[in-house]
Amino acid sequence: MSDLAARFADAQARIKPVTGLGNDVMLAMYALFKQATVGDVSGARPGMLDLRGRAKYDAWAEKKGMTKDAAMTAYVALVDRHAR
Repeated sequence: MSDLAARFADAQARIKPVTGLGNDVMLAMYALFKQATVGDVSGARPGMLDLRGRAKYDAWAEKKGMTKDAAMTAYVALVDRHAR
């Protein structure tokens, strides 16, 4: 396992017990996690009535083109700011 992958896995474990994060932070973490693990968003954008799904899709779509390593690095940095 590379150093970056190990730091990414550690960040995931450190953020799980954290509560009280704002919606913007949660969406940013979701988008970076998905970009790092899956890649660019695919599929149709959820409909207007699926507000949560639409917000998640849009947040992930903003990361389109970001490399896996860049997404992992950004995710780790975001967790470092919010998980103490």
